[in-house]
Amino acid sequence: MSFLYALDLLGTAAFAASGAWAGVRRKMDLFGVLVLGMVTATGGGTLRDILLGDFPPFSLKDETYLYISLAVALAVFLWHRYLEFLQHPLLYFDAVGLGTFVVIGTTKALQFQLGYLGAVMMGVVTATAGGVIRDVLSNQVPLILRREIYASACVAGAVLLVILHQVAIPASLAALAAAATVVTVRLLAIRNKWELPRADRT
Repeated sequence: MSFLYALDLLGTAAFAASGAWAGVRRKMDLFGVLVLGMVTATGGGTLRDILLGDFPPFSLKDETYLYISLAVALAVFLWHRYLEFLQHPLLYFDAVGLGTFVVIGTTKALQFQLGYLGAVMMGVVTATAGGVIRDVLSNQVPLILRREIYASACVAGAVLLVILHQVAIPASLAALAAAATVVTVRLLAIRNKWELPRADRT
């Protein structure tokens, strides 16, 4: 198993947990929790593959992603009470998923010979689209549209990965550094309530 593949499966599990937890919080039934977990875990990568023209999408080529999504979502549904020890489980799961999916999306875009800006965009799409679907289906304002540091953390990680891609650094180390950057920035933003500046009309 390659490092990137292992990272991809980790991100899938994290986002599936994020989606399932959102379903639990909205008091959805088992089917709703499973659906929310699956679309959160695979939605961003599916949209990325459609934009890249890579058919069928990754989760249909390798159903391991679907099995992991369903298994994790089911586990969250059954044992969600044991996750209460985390103050904000959804946000922590989401941060891990963001970091790993940014790396996967940016790396795949570079492999498809996209330019640097396109690669960064694909990294952000991979990391955020699933969360947008999750929030819309659970009747929440998507995190990406709130004032929190969210998509900008993804941009930072994707840009770092593109830069490291140009220098003689092992791919696994570059991927780890980029993912850690996204997760760290996101968690610090949650902890310190960082927000992006807004236009002042006064």
